[in-house]
Amino acid sequence: NSDGSIKKSCSWHTLRMRKRAEVEHTGKNEATGPRKPKDILGNKVSVKETNSSEESECDDLDPNTSMEILNPNFIQEVAPEFLVPLVDVTCLLGDTVTLQCKVCGRPKPTITWKGPDQNILDTDNSSATYTVSSCDSGEITLKICNLMPQDSGIYTCIATNDHGTTSTSATVKVQGVPAAPNRPIAQERSCTSVILRWLPPSSTGNCTISGYTVEYREEGSQAWQQSVASTLDTYLVIEDLSPGSPYQFRVSASNPWGISLPSEPSEFVRLPEYDAAADGATISWKENFDSAYTELNEIGRGRFSIVKKCIHKATRKDVAVKFVSKKMKKKEQAAHEAALLQHLQHPQYITLHDTYESPTSYILILELMDDGRLLDYLMNHDELMEEKVAFYIRDIMEALQYLHNCRVAHLDIKPENLLIDLRIPVPRVKLIDLEDAVQISGHFHIHHLLGNPEFAAPEVIQGIPVSLGTDIWSIGVLTYVMLSGVSPFLDESKEETCINVCRVDFSFPHEYFCGVSNAARDFINVILQEDFRRRPTAATCLQHPWLQPHNGSYSKIPLDTSRLACFIERRKHQNDVRPVPNVKSYIVNRVNQGT
Repeated sequence: NSDGSIKKSCSWHTLRMRKRAEVEHTGKNEATGPRKPKDILGNKVSVKETNSSEESECDDLDPNTSMEILNPNFIQEVAPEFLVPLVDVTCLLGDTVTLQCKVCGRPKPTITWKGPDQNILDTDNSSATYTVSSCDSGEITLKICNLMPQDSGIYTCIATNDHGTTSTSATVKVQGVPAAPNRPIAQERSCTSVILRWLPPSSTGNCTISGYTVEYREEGSQAWQQSVASTLDTYLVIEDLSPGSPYQFRVSASNPWGISLPSEPSEFVRLPEYDAAADGATISWKENFDSAYTELNEIGRGRFSIVKKCIHKATRKDVAVKFVSKKMKKKEQAAHEAALLQHLQHPQYITLHDTYESPTSYILILELMDDGRLLDYLMNHDELMEEKVAFYIRDIMEALQYLHNCRVAHLDIKPENLLIDLRIPVPRVKLIDLEDAVQISGHFHIHHLLGNPEFAAPEVIQGIPVSLGTDIWSIGVLTYVMLSGVSPFLDESKEETCINVCRVDFSFPHEYFCGVSNAARDFINVILQEDFRRRPTAATCLQHPWLQPHNGSYSKIPLDTSRLACFIERRKHQNDVRPVPNVKSYIVNRVNQGT
């Protein structure tokens, strides 16, 4: 100044004094009156210092005094500070990711980036996958292109100036579909099953494996079939394979981003042939049944046996005991049934506990099923719906598929051999009585018709070799009965019934099927084919639309069970022991007569 005084910048202290002067002058504060506009605080004021102390000048400041701040361009220097830090990012393999943050500080900080290996990123190389940009507002961006698994890790942005250093970090996680699992190893477990083991993939795609898909194919086939859609284990027991067939397996891994390529296929493993006769030779027949068990009451009678409820004296456990008459069956035949039960490891077949022999009987100690027969159980429902019938037909078909995969035909599927298991949350059907079961292999087997032919297939009645399709026919008849309550081929005599079966002479009377869907009728029509070679397999039947859960095509009209009750009562009094006499010659004569 002209008087030699020095202008000073009073910055925060000057503003503080002016604020105090305003309050004293107006007598108001924020609680009792309006605040002064903020832009007043930013006005420049002129200050002339006459005292040696800045504080004395500011203490005597008049609120109306005009003050001018000297050196208005002065800004205090500060260390760097991140106003917006980096945030973690998860992205897909091959994507481009952008890391952003915002920094302030005076003088302007120097920015350095470090990668997952804590080395400084080379952002000057034009061929590098990293690009750094910044703007005057302090925003800093790191762009990483074509992300690879090795790009995963912690990235750090470091800001430095003369007054200090600070940093912010974030994790980049590069995820993708997993690599293929290692080649699986298949090991034979039985003639129908293998144990498959494999190691997890070398790369999981930086996220948890959500499951493995297992596929298999038979030798000579190009098509892979799915065995299990998803399992978390790295081993699996694969059931329901065909004895004597060679199989190959492969595995795929899944995570939230997708499914891997299949593994390298396993080596072929050939399953052994099933030999029920050989198994029967290994059955050990114990003695002294009476010393181990106490008979309680009779449960039922078969063509060659009586089944009784007994109790094991030592454990007090109830069992079902089948007494096979030595007059009616040879030891090899009883051993065949015992060996078959011993071999079938499936929840829908009863368990064989032990075998005994007495002077009059071959004795099979079996799992007790005291919940009754399937049809009796359905009769106890207040309303029997078509969807419920489809559910249990599907359940029976699944049990049959397992048996057929063992190349074994049941040959006696009828309502009396279908029990219900109510000990589990969802009731299941148990298929019993394997007296007539036979292995279908290279040789032909002719099954002799015994008793009522209602559920017998045409080839049984005609005395020609049977097949696995013989059981499928019986399922078709059973479905018809459960939906309508009447037998499709039953006539006034057994001979007339046989004629109807061989001619496939049946229909869907409106009075019986008015409340049954077209899908159900189609299912029956597809199955009841005279030529067993035209009948679908159990696996194909399970793919039929009518057997698909919640398909929406089921009739909503409750089924009339009064006819089903009459059917059950009639079956209780029939005799299935005696063979049908001269039925083959009778059929030939009727066919020649054209009637």
